[in-house]
Amino acid sequence: MRSFKILSDIHSKKSFLLLIISCLIVEFAIAQNPLIRDQFTADPTARVINGKIYVFPSHDIRCETTQGRPDWFCMEDYHVFSSSNMTDWEDHGMILSQYQVPWADQESFSMWAPDGIERDGKFYFYFPSKAKSRDDSTADPNVNGSSFRIGVAVADTPEGPYRPESNPIDHVHGIDPNVFIDHDGQAYLYWSQHHFFGAKLNSNMLELDSEVITLKDFPDEGLKEGPFVFERNGIYYMTYPHVANKTERIEYATADNPLGPFEFQGVIMDESPVGCWTNHQSIVQYEGQWFLFYHHNDYSPEFDKNRSIRADSLFFDADGKIQKVIPTLRGIGLTKAHAQVQLDRYSDTSEEGFQIEFLDKSNPFLGWKSVLSQPEAWVRYNQVDFEHGELNKAMIKMKAKDISGVLELRIGDLNGQLLSVLTLADSEDWIEKLTDLNSQVSGCHDLFLVFKGDGVLEVDWVSFN
Repeated sequence: MRSFKILSDIHSKKSFLLLIISCLIVEFAIAQNPLIRDQFTADPTARVINGKIYVFPSHDIRCETTQGRPDWFCMEDYHVFSSSNMTDWEDHGMILSQYQVPWADQESFSMWAPDGIERDGKFYFYFPSKAKSRDDSTADPNVNGSSFRIGVAVADTPEGPYRPESNPIDHVHGIDPNVFIDHDGQAYLYWSQHHFFGAKLNSNMLELDSEVITLKDFPDEGLKEGPFVFERNGIYYMTYPHVANKTERIEYATADNPLGPFEFQGVIMDESPVGCWTNHQSIVQYEGQWFLFYHHNDYSPEFDKNRSIRADSLFFDADGKIQKVIPTLRGIGLTKAHAQVQLDRYSDTSEEGFQIEFLDKSNPFLGWKSVLSQPEAWVRYNQVDFEHGELNKAMIKMKAKDISGVLELRIGDLNGQLLSVLTLADSEDWIEKLTDLNSQVSGCHDLFLVFKGDGVLEVDWVSFN
């Protein structure tokens, strides 16, 4: 027992030091999809706070053999991220660790999908974790999530620091907490454990203020989890992942009351054809546009327990039905022309002669490269902001093998305005090639790179200056 306490104290001091360090270091990531490009993130809850988008995700890590359950989800802490333009994301550092939560099992690495929300100038962060001991004698150890409890941490700012409550919320057993505050100020807590459950929250946001209700009329077959509720034009939308076939797709149901009854409406995002068994969503409106936040295993194609958050635009029909969202690599937000335009996050490509590959398979966070290997291969990247027309050169980071021919830079479409023609030459190593623009351009345009030659051309990025 003494050795366990010493180990626990070491963990606590380590986490405290990491918290201090993470609060002093502010990092930025210029993102398409995935949004966060220097660490694994999953289960995003997006909120609009003080005119910015804040995302409260979970944080996947690679478990050591002594951590949690091998080859399974492994999560020991949370970060929070924000953006004012949906392109540049700021990492505010670690806001909560399993070693700071008095009631959590500090060896479980089970800090799964969270939620964060503001009320009356305070910020409440809801999170699940396995408890140190089972304090509900009726809990079935064979039921997924039955050993999980849901806790709350409170802060004065969305960036933290967050102070966890000493105990989890009474009468709540399960995972994937979600909080919705209605127009009348009443807050509701939702969670999952084979079924979906809901209850009113007390005004202090720390305890239930009603009986727990089992939300019915959802699929009985196949795992369902991750409830997320929002309201639009008097309609309450319950969105959730569901394994209808082999992997999770995102579905939704609607009601005229926050606690239902809900009626199934359809699929928001189909299951991924390759890669990731899970998905997890939130939906938010920002500056007049609705967005779907979700995740995929972009940086870990061989291991789908290390995931990365994404976002794409979402639209409604006139009758309030959600149009199906097709996941993209391009994602959301404008890309400034003077930034490094990552063409591997493309909007469209030729059917043949184009593919993407990791720059370094041993370090996927270095990102990808575009590979053009056939004549007339091309790639399109939407919505590049050339601003006021002051740019007159393009810089291309590239590598070429057995190459001949030219690379065209165009805007608009494949036969659109020609910005530059770059004559290609062999280069075994990465080089940054500068080329003049034929004319200056202003405003937002789709950018095309068209390969007219033979050989293999690899492109890391394009930038205008």
